[in-house]
Amino acid sequence: MLYLKRKIDQFLTDWKSTPDHKPLIVKGPRQVGKTESILRFAKANYGSVIYINFAEEPKYRLICEDGYKTDDIIKNISRIDPSKRFIAGDTLIFFDELQDFPDIATSLKFFNLDGRFDVICSGSLLGISYQRIESNSVGYKTDYELFSLDFEEFLWAKGYGSETVAELLAHMTELKPFSTLEMDVYSSLFLDYCILGGMPAVVRLYIESGTFEGTLELQRQLIEDYKEDVRKYADGVDQTRILNIFNRIPVQLAMDNKKFQISKVAKGARFKDYRGCIEWLESAGIINVCYCLNFPELPIKGNIDTSKYKIYLRDTGLLVALLDDEAQDDLRANKNLGVYKGALYENIVGEALSKCGYPLCYYKRENSTLEEDFFVRTRKSLLPVEVKATRGTAKSLRSLIQSDHYADIQYGLKLTAGNIGFSDNIFTFPYFCTFLLRQYLAEVEY
Repeated sequence: MLYLKRKIDQFLTDWKSTPDHKPLIVKGPRQVGKTESILRFAKANYGSVIYINFAEEPKYRLICEDGYKTDDIIKNISRIDPSKRFIAGDTLIFFDELQDFPDIATSLKFFNLDGRFDVICSGSLLGISYQRIESNSVGYKTDYELFSLDFEEFLWAKGYGSETVAELLAHMTELKPFSTLEMDVYSSLFLDYCILGGMPAVVRLYIESGTFEGTLELQRQLIEDYKEDVRKYADGVDQTRILNIFNRIPVQLAMDNKKFQISKVAKGARFKDYRGCIEWLESAGIINVCYCLNFPELPIKGNIDTSKYKIYLRDTGLLVALLDDEAQDDLRANKNLGVYKGALYENIVGEALSKCGYPLCYYKRENSTLEEDFFVRTRKSLLPVEVKATRGTAKSLRSLIQSDHYADIQYGLKLTAGNIGFSDNIFTFPYFCTFLLRQYLAEVEY
């Protein structure tokens, strides 16, 4: 089976080479490639790999019955399967589907202090039970969050190397417009990525076949798998509420006011009844929540109104799969990413910013048309980010930059289908450059 190169590959290599490295917990939603990447790394770097899947082999949930110390757990694992070999200094123990047995996290302290064996834990929906896992292993673990493929990883899958990414970044830092050929090539690749999303199984099918055949059906199956997880792991009445929110995301993003409105989810729906459901979907890694700033100034943390928010899917390909047939036809036949009033543009930018590590926030001034899609920050300043489905003017962006009311804002970023440019303290970049924004801002001092 074709393996897709991932950024976690290098992280795992660096983790292993770090002296006295702690047990590792890899978080992330289902089907983003956690198990595949970890097993590939394990088989290439250890003489013995102990793989335990708590969902498929529930008998291993008994390994802590005698306590959480390393020797007790090893003894119980070997009792269940005597063929497993524990070689000091050359063994990786991989506990998978951790959400089905979070108690094993208590053992990480003892594995860390013992030091003979490397340990990696992974699983879907870890955010749901992570408070419990955190309390059982605080100070004795390292965390890593894996997402679906970002655009850089998609470029790798298409055969482009690190030199291509370096070239894209150089265009941004030098404000050097792309040639017509470059714009055509990268825009076409980005359109394919937007339609497919970054779920490894979908991208792999596309790469292996060279066509989109079967990808929509696979995306829709992944959505059904997510819904099944809701039914399996969410409690009682919350299942219906969580699914109501999930199913309404495309419709609400299609509204002129993209702010998510609980009152439109179901008759008589109230925010206080649904807040936990939104948190559940966010913790499960299925959605990104973008909160409204009280005022566009630093610091961002603590400066948000949690009652006002937009909801985006964490993988845009899954949003595409939720669109109605007419929007599907318009997108695929006419290559129209502007369907649903720019919802896809906003979702793909929100996804890219989140994968860069930025918290998502927007601003809407009361009793005014001034509204800004996203914000990122540098060490000294706040940068509004405007997403333009067309090449129109950016009135809100100009207002924020030019007004004396917003002391932390001197420059802005505009993302469009057009080329690189700079005017009136606004830096314009093509959408396909969004994944590089953190690297770009680290190199350029405004």
